[in-house]
Amino acid sequence: MKQKLSTLVAQARGGRVIRTPFVEADEIDRRLLLGDDLRHRIAGGFPDARRVILTLHPAHIPEVDAGVTVYRVNPEDAAPEWDIQDFLVQLRRLELSEDQLGDVREERGAFVIAATGKAAQTLGALTELGGRHVDVEEVGETAGRGNKVREVVVPSMRVDVVGAKGFGVSRAYFQQGIDGGKVRLNGAPARASSEIREGDSLSADGLGRIDFRRVLNETRRGNYKVELDVHK
Repeated sequence: MKQKLSTLVAQARGGRVIRTPFVEADEIDRRLLLGDDLRHRIAGGFPDARRVILTLHPAHIPEVDAGVTVYRVNPEDAAPEWDIQDFLVQLRRLELSEDQLGDVREERGAFVIAATGKAAQTLGALTELGGRHVDVEEVGETAGRGNKVREVVVPSMRVDVVGAKGFGVSRAYFQQGIDGGKVRLNGAPARASSEIREGDSLSADGLGRIDFRRVLNETRRGNYKVELDVHK
């Protein structure tokens, strides 16, 4: 996506508001999104979404809607219960555009799905799916609502150090996530000793995503004060 993304960035810097369809979050090179003349928003309906929509716009535009709606779809018939694979089979029968659908997750017998465009309109109007009556509730666009810019002090730029500090968990707990393959740096499985740099993205299943903004300064004791955009 790098070559295409550079074109989209140039268009946004030229004064346009640019929005992609749903893409894999791991494919976005966030280093291309840096600069005081450019604003961006990455939203997928969930803080740790794997499929997201990227919105780009020039800095003079203060805020742009992310274009993502999240629905909770609850099949009301009691039996047999659907698991997420059953739900996905029924969803495919609607023949919705794949690039308008984001992550789908199971939530206590219901299913939560992110969508945009005509796919979102179709889901919002559903009353029946696979011969079952369904109750559909719009739960908004949640990615970004739990985001917070944090300034933290770390002794190094190691993934395990910055990740634990950014998410506010112990280093041992975060290490368990790394060992279990649940932590990704720019889309690739992260190692504890990997270093994180400006523009990098660190995601952890169940915790969210950290976008590393910049190093603010180095303290007298040799630590680093860094600015993180933390999405939970």
